[in-house]
Amino acid sequence: MKTDSPHILCINPWIHDFAAFDFWAKPLGLLSIAAILRENGIKISYIDCLDRFHPNEPGSPKLLWDGRGPFRKTQIQMPAGLKHISRKFSRYGIFQEWFLSDLKRLEKPDLIFVTSLMTYWASGVKETIETVKGVYPDVPVVLGGIYASLCHDHAVRTSGADLVVKGQGEPLLKGILETFTGFCLRDERLRKSSIDLNTLPFPALDLQHKLTYAPVLTSRGCPFSCEYCASSYLEPVLRQRSPETAYQEITHWHGKYSILNFAFYDDALLVNAENHAFPLFEKIIASGMNLNFHTPNALHIRAVTQKAADLMFRAGFKTIRLGLETTEFNAQRNYDQKVAENEFLTAVENLKTAGFEKKQIGAYLLCGLPEQNIEKLELSIKFVKKTGILPVLAYYTPIPHTSLWKKAVQNSKYDLLEHPVFTNNTLFPCVNSDHELKRISQLKNL
Repeated sequence: MKTDSPHILCINPWIHDFAAFDFWAKPLGLLSIAAILRENGIKISYIDCLDRFHPNEPGSPKLLWDGRGPFRKTQIQMPAGLKHISRKFSRYGIFQEWFLSDLKRLEKPDLIFVTSLMTYWASGVKETIETVKGVYPDVPVVLGGIYASLCHDHAVRTSGADLVVKGQGEPLLKGILETFTGFCLRDERLRKSSIDLNTLPFPALDLQHKLTYAPVLTSRGCPFSCEYCASSYLEPVLRQRSPETAYQEITHWHGKYSILNFAFYDDALLVNAENHAFPLFEKIIASGMNLNFHTPNALHIRAVTQKAADLMFRAGFKTIRLGLETTEFNAQRNYDQKVAENEFLTAVENLKTAGFEKKQIGAYLLCGLPEQNIEKLELSIKFVKKTGILPVLAYYTPIPHTSLWKKAVQNSKYDLLEHPVFTNNTLFPCVNSDHELKRISQLKNL
């Protein structure tokens, strides 16, 4: 058994896509793994292929007030099967030569962890691993993350990784390290099948060259099983951290790194709010910290009570997104957790009464669903606009292991089983007529 601690390199891969933007996007899972390993005395190196603030970056990258900004992009060859698309396809992130230079400058690692996010970014993951193998051909690469979990078989066949991990990484860490490095990770937390989230270190966001915002995950999982969403597959059980632990994390990033913008990654932030979110918001309010909070993953509409809206406003929430999905308020609605018209209108009114402005509140509306009625989508957009908030079109991505996947495969103009790139939501894979595509383009303007 090896006693010397290994050197592990963690990599956030490139994105291959028609468009990409840093909407508070950080590889939180990978950075959480890095924090656990570092806490156990293991040497960690980190390369972010999406680094907007890479040391080689000339000048000052564009930075919005809320910490977001554009990624550098380089046009690359269109994937096979999409040659007919007139748009440009790009690699988003640092230049290849910067990545190669960063790799060669490191002390040779004993093991390399690569994460993955969107399923349709699979080719970016593959190129990243190919580049790594070109520099360190004999160093094992372990791939984890969302793509690796949802498209596991595809990742095993094509990614080039030596091991592809499905699901949560923490319970597998001990076995992975022993298998590939011979090192025994003596962390009692990792012996449990369900880890107490309150015992884990804060994600190693400090490994980034520059922090302009911090993602916060106060819970894992979601009690709902919406047909288009894979959250309940990836995290079958809802686990919530204590309000105190979440508060300590926020004060850590604000106090030590002067972070003002925080994005909640929770899929169910307001579930069990009286015991979870509300005490957290009250702690933030009492602290007097002047912070900005954002909810890109959407809030459940029923949970937006007047108390919730008031506390969010006073705590400093600036971006509110509601998971509306459609305004077909009827018994046939089955894409998501059913919401009644009066519940949506009440939530909007609660937010306005609390003090939120129109530009701060948006309602996600699903667009491009299999067999979707485009005219009803237009009615949904107009309905939301009448409430005085912003309709936000959320383009549908067919996702394996969701209830809607089989229907998407049957209705898509692409072979979704061939390669995840065909599930890219900007392709509108389940919209099959030019007329419907034209109508969707018109609805974007609306």
